[in-house]
Order: sequence, then structure tokens, then C-alpha cells
Amino acid sequence: MTRALPREEPALRPGAIGFLDSLVIGLAATSPAYSLAAVIGPVVALVGVHAPGVMLASFVPMVLIAGAFAALNRVDPDCGTTFSWVTRAFGPTAGWIGGWAITMTGVLVVGSLAEVGVRFTLLVLGLDALADSTPAVVALSVVLVVVMSAICVLGTEISARLQNALILAQTVALLVFAVVALVRGIRGDSPFGGLTPSWEWLDPFGSGGAALTGGLLLGVFAYWGWESAINLTEETTDSRTAPGRAGVLSTVVLLLTYVGVAVAVVSFAGTAWLADNADEEEAVFALLSTQALGGWDWVVLAAVATSAIASTQTTIIPASRTGLSMARRVALPARFGSVSERFRTPDVSTWWVAGVAVAWYVGVHLVSENALFDSITALSLLIALYYALTGLACAWYFRRRLVRSVRDALLLGAGPLVGAGMLAWLLVLSVRDLADPENSYTGQAWFGLGPPLVIGVGIMLTGIVLMLLWRWRDARFWCERPGVAPEDTDPLAP
Repeated sequence: MTRALPREEPALRPGAIGFLDSLVIGLAATSPAYSLAAVIGPVVALVGVHAPGVMLASFVPMVLIAGAFAALNRVDPDCGTTFSWVTRAFGPTAGWIGGWAITMTGVLVVGSLAEVGVRFTLLVLGLDALADSTPAVVALSVVLVVVMSAICVLGTEISARLQNALILAQTVALLVFAVVALVRGIRGDSPFGGLTPSWEWLDPFGSGGAALTGGLLLGVFAYWGWESAINLTEETTDSRTAPGRAGVLSTVVLLLTYVGVAVAVVSFAGTAWLADNADEEEAVFALLSTQALGGWDWVVLAAVATSAIASTQTTIIPASRTGLSMARRVALPARFGSVSERFRTPDVSTWWVAGVAVAWYVGVHLVSENALFDSITALSLLIALYYALTGLACAWYFRRRLVRSVRDALLLGAGPLVGAGMLAWLLVLSVRDLADPENSYTGQAWFGLGPPLVIGVGIMLTGIVLMLLWRWRDARFWCERPGVAPEDTDPLAP
């Protein structure tokens, strides 16, 4: 493969974090407590007691794509991840689109994560009236985004230490809640009656294919974010292997967490109550915590708060590092490639992500809160797109190795392709479902389609326009040509 320009060595701080820090960041970026709170009600409404099975099934495409990330990171430990790898495999245009998708996922969701963090923090502090004040919550959410962005710029080490504390807090809180809920559910000591857990709950097909499809769409959202660990590859000790292992292991830890908590919640609350309160989303945990823990309900509220706050910061990481990587390849203006001389972090791209995210959050909030929720729903389109692109890029880039051994064929070819195929299938189903205005929070058609689909397609069309404008101004990046992995490259070497 040829490059348009020699690539300068990055100025990011090498070895700033280790494997455990990388694992924690990968976990924190998924916002486990918040993600579970947001999806458990809707998933139960779709599949009933088989919700733990759906969380298990959602793990399959995630771990397969995580394996693709790990393999590609071994040969190209670039903080731009999908952008860099898809460019290698399929060329500049596909790579640019993948990079744009990653960047915009951060822009769409950062403000909403900050809002959840603010609301639940106020509830923990007993400031319920302030939590119900939209102007106050929006203002505090903007402040939180700015603070988290500043921490990202101040240093990856500081970010890692903060994430270590936040992930510990939410893990302990989730564990306490899950154990109490499960014990009370099994004993029948639950205001909802309680259900005895069964191995049948782990069968994702128990409610039929249509219900499983809807559940998988929600499950993929719950797992999304683990790749933040790999976006920090250039700042991680043993950059070729540690970030990839952290990404894969984080999906396994999430699997155990999600299935365990899902079993506890279904056992404690039953299916009828969860289905009836599916529209409450993250507020479901607030309601359940009072019933399960009584005066200790603040423990679960704190878990959701710390989860959302942690993810507010870690979601900025992939977008900012992708912007940096794109600028280094001349796929974006050079200023996005700026790295702070003092802190050795991507300062300009971080503040751009924060600024656009705040503008999006406040602007859409002014339209309506439902429009904000619809913009988050549009995330499923972008997530499925860039994950699927990465899986395809892995199989295609290593295509010469697929006939060398069964291991290579499975781990570099079949696994990534199956993961990409499942995500492409979910992408098609998302487009179909989101085209119906009835499947939106707004409930009204935009241009004859559902608002989430209009937002998702609009974002991608905007990216294509910007790409064409930049190519017209500076086409050097588009001189790059796709290639294949070098013969002496072993992406599965220990």
C-alpha cells in the first residue's frame, strides 16, 4: 500500500496507560449501568423472561468484531482504528466514511450522557426539584461536557485514574443491587411477586425471531463503546497487543455483567411490570432501586450517575483520536492533528468534538426532548455501519492468510465476516423499522419518514458532502491505494 505523504510519528504520549487502564476505559465507555437501565425494560417488553438470552446473543457480533479490532490493531496500532484500517483495506473513500461515522456517534450521544449523569447526581443529592428543571439540567450538562473534555486534554493518565474510580463505584453499586434483587426474587420477597430464575431464560429464541431482532438492536447499543480502549493504542504500553486484548476482554466482562443483572432484574420485578414501564428507560432503575433497597436506593442512582459521567468522558476519546488520525493522513485540515506540547493529547480535535456535541445537544433540545431521543436512536445506524466495515476490512485485508490455517480462516475471516453480516442485517432492519414514524419518540413524520432515520441518513449525507468538499480542496489523501497484509505479518501472534 502506498501513502500520499510520509506519515510523521505521532506526538501522543506513549506508554501513558497500561492494560488494566485500557480495560477500564473500554468498560466505562459502554456505560454499563446506564446502558442496562436504558434497555432492560424495552428488551423485556419484547422477549419477556428471555431478556438475559438476548443479552447473550447480542454478545456474539460484539466479540467477533472485537477480535477483528484486535487483529487489525496488531498490524496498524493507529488511534484512528476503523478509519485507518478501512482505508488500508478498501481505500480512502470508505475509510473517510468509517471515520465520520465514529466521530458523529460521539457528537450525538455525549450531551445526552451528560444529562443522565447530571439528573441522577441531583437525585442522589436529594435535589429532585432541580433535577426536574430542564434549563438547569441542560446548563449543568453543558458544564459537565466541558469539564470532561478538559480532563481528556489534561492527560490520558488523569483520565485513566478518574475512570478507575468511576468504574469501581458503579460496579460495586450494580453488584449490591443485583445480589439483593436476585435474593429477594428467589425468596419471593418482592413487591412484584418475584420469579425463580431458569436456564430457559438464556434461550434468545424463546420469543420468536421478530422479537429477537428487536432485542438485538437494543443489545448492540448496550455493548457499544468498548473500542475506546483501542483508540488509545498509541498511548498504551505494548500498543500492538494490549489494547486489542482489553477490547475483547471488556466484551466478556460486559456479557457477565449484563446477563447477571438482567437475571436479577427479571427475577425481582417480573416481566409485566418491566414491560409496562419500558418507556421509563433509565428511570426504571430509579423505580426498582426504591423497591429493592428502600432507603439505600441512592446506591443504584449513584451507579447510573457515575456510569453516565464516565461515559461522557470516554465517548469523547474515539471521536477526538479519529479526528487526529484523519488530519495526520490529510483527510481533514491540519489543525485537527494538533497535539498539546504540554499534555501530549489531541487538544484541537477534543475541543471541536465537545463544541459540536454541545451545539447539537442544545440545538436539538430546543426543538424538543423527543427529537433528542430520536437522535440517540439514530446511533444504531452509525454503530452498525462502522462495526460492519471493520469486520469486512479485517477479512479482506488478511485475505491471503485465510488459506494458511484453520485458525486464520476462523479468526481472521469467518469470525469478522459473521460479525459484519449480523450487524449489516441489523442495519437493514434498523432502516426498515426507523422508517416508520410510529417507531420514534417524536411520533411525527419528517419528509415522510421516521425522524431517527432522517437524522441518521442526514448525518451520513452531510459527511459525504464534507468529504467531497475536502477532496476538491486537497486530494492528497485520495492518492492512497488499498493493499493486503504483508506476508510476514501474523496478526494472531501472542
